[in-house]
Amino acid sequence: MGSEGPKAVTIHINGFKKFQGIAENPTETVVNNLKAYVERRGLPAGVTLGSCTVLEAAGDGALPTLLKTLESSISQTNTNNEQVIWIHLGVNSGSSKFALERQAVNEATFLCPDQLGWQPQQIPVVLEDGGISRSRQVI
Repeated sequence: MGSEGPKAVTIHINGFKKFQGIAENPTETVVNNLKAYVERRGLPAGVTLGSCTVLEAAGDGALPTLLKTLESSISQTNTNNEQVIWIHLGVNSGSSKFALERQAVNEATFLCPDQLGWQPQQIPVVLEDGGISRSRQVI
């Protein structure tokens, strides 16, 4: 007890490809350049950069790649002494700075169709999580 040492941390990053109205998605640029940046600058001891995945800017279209990435990272996590962090980057074209969301709502409403033509209006993102008023708080 107490001799286990600090937990190792693996960070996985997801971003999006271009979508309607956003010809060059900054999250794609960040994700595509992050591994090289980390190789040059390094990370603190015990911290590892896991996957860097750029997803299709499509609600249903992004799901297979996201699930494959998630399953791959779970199979690679082979110790109980590891902490896994997922960072999902999104774009708010009206914002002038970075922001961290503290709450997620189980609702999909798109102002314009995604890259595959899907334009949901007030439907649950994950049916199993309940209705569109269901929210999750983060730290």
